[in-house]
Amino acid sequence: MAASASSTILFSSKSSRASLSWKNQLASTSAFGISGVSLRRRRSSHRQFVVFSMDAKPTVLVAEKLGEAGLNLLKEFANVDCSYNLSPEELCTKISLCDALIVRSGTKVSREIFESSGGRLKVVGRAGVGIDNVDLAAATEHGCLVVNAPTANTVAAAEHGIALLTAMARNIAQADASVKAGKWLRNKYVGVSLVGKTLAVMGFGKVGSEVARRAKGLGMNVIAHDPYAPADRARAIGVELVSFDEALASADFISLHMPLTPATKKVLNDETFAKMKKGVRIVNVARGGVIDEEALVRALDAGIVAQAALDVFTVEPPPQDSKLIQHENVTATPHLGASTMEAQEGVAIEVAEAVVGALKGELSATAVNAPMVPAEVLSELKPYVVLAEKLGRLAVQLVAGGSGVKSVKVTYGSARAPDDLDTRLLRAMITKGLIEPISSVFINLVNADFTAKQRGLRIAEERILLDGSPESPVEFVQVQIANVESKFASAISDSGEIRVEGRVKDGVPHLTKVGSFEVDVSLEGSIILCSQVDQPGMIGKVGSVLGEENVNVSFMSVGRIAPRKQAVMAIGVDEQPSKESLKRIGEIPAIQEFVYLKL
Repeated sequence: MAASASSTILFSSKSSRASLSWKNQLASTSAFGISGVSLRRRRSSHRQFVVFSMDAKPTVLVAEKLGEAGLNLLKEFANVDCSYNLSPEELCTKISLCDALIVRSGTKVSREIFESSGGRLKVVGRAGVGIDNVDLAAATEHGCLVVNAPTANTVAAAEHGIALLTAMARNIAQADASVKAGKWLRNKYVGVSLVGKTLAVMGFGKVGSEVARRAKGLGMNVIAHDPYAPADRARAIGVELVSFDEALASADFISLHMPLTPATKKVLNDETFAKMKKGVRIVNVARGGVIDEEALVRALDAGIVAQAALDVFTVEPPPQDSKLIQHENVTATPHLGASTMEAQEGVAIEVAEAVVGALKGELSATAVNAPMVPAEVLSELKPYVVLAEKLGRLAVQLVAGGSGVKSVKVTYGSARAPDDLDTRLLRAMITKGLIEPISSVFINLVNADFTAKQRGLRIAEERILLDGSPESPVEFVQVQIANVESKFASAISDSGEIRVEGRVKDGVPHLTKVGSFEVDVSLEGSIILCSQVDQPGMIGKVGSVLGEENVNVSFMSVGRIAPRKQAVMAIGVDEQPSKESLKRIGEIPAIQEFVYLKL
């Protein structure tokens, strides 16, 4: 094997910079799904866009109320049709005449709408952060870019979080209702002071950090949990970053600012409520689904949670007979986080700029779905794309809870010359695996580097030139995370980083190295990693525990230093084992540590 000089790439793109202009009634190109854009290969494997001139104005349908400043911006470039309160049938009828659609949270942009557009719809703009009401898969399949407005309502949401915090602490809503009912119950509505109390901010992004700033001004001690929060930014605000469990155990008040993802769904539940101080108070201006609402009612009734102030709910609007809404210790508002005049105008401008830019062919950093890639490139890279994302997901799950991920190195082994291997898509998918499970941002080729940089995540790439045939684009991909602690010590390499490495075998991604241990397990389903003393019968003992629970083992591989010495066993499983089964595996005498990794 011959190694070439490595190259480090920090948040760069290999694509040439080009401005794309929109042209009406031109056939869409499969490359990016944008009308009037064609793609051709250059010798260096970069892409070059052919630019067309504009000969007519595009049409933008605004389906929900948008601030005047945003409408004015749209009207400078496009014909704007403001048609509010359309039924799904009316929207499907009208959409075939539109090049762009702007919605808020009330309009569901379904697959049927994309199909009804007949390929004319180029961009959907969501005036706000969440895109739960847009079918992203259908948008991408139909070559439609989806953009949102993720920053304009930050201050408004933070202010509402603080408003709920103070209102809850002093029983403002309950006391107001009591006075208006002709009562004067001063003793009943004695509140609690905020000064000197500990606030745990769960999710230290834009809104969470702004809440922390304001809470510090109220004299509170602020801690935060967020695996990606830059420690220097937290220190500058005077906030200590802690683990999830430490945040729960230490907090007098908890303010939620995390996105709703599979990893955060019902993250506050019976088990996590049990870890909190008795009498804790909870504020949620993030997403309703991060709280198990039935568990919250039980915690309120038991006195574990003294009060809750909620702006968001699993179902909106919630049922009128909801036990949570009717609970006397709950303060509720109807999703008002972004509802200030200033925020509404800011969101309108941000989404209008993104939509106009997309219609011009500019690839916005606020894009939330990936543009379509040329079929021949996607076909070749497809299994490596899957490998890249899964390696990212594996690596980040090996990081201990309190560690902040800041420096990631990706190494590609390939027999191809650098100009014949465009790694942008692979790097984007590794970034997706690292960030997306705990972020509201959808990572793709467009926004991967921007999102990583925004979170203080430094991603470097190294290419190793291998001897051999260049038929396969990549021989192996290696991901290393530096300067972090690991929940599985054996994943730490000799040089001190968390390291995972993988290859594609017969079209299927495989994990081939963990730390310094060679393994071979298919990246399908999920994986259990066990560090153990190498001795006979270990595979049978672990397999028996899983078999008793009817958990199917798809692959099993053992990597060891030497016979009867240290070894790592990697087990691929089709189903998630119960906590009891995992505990039993950990209690096997020769097993020193283990970790369950969900793919």
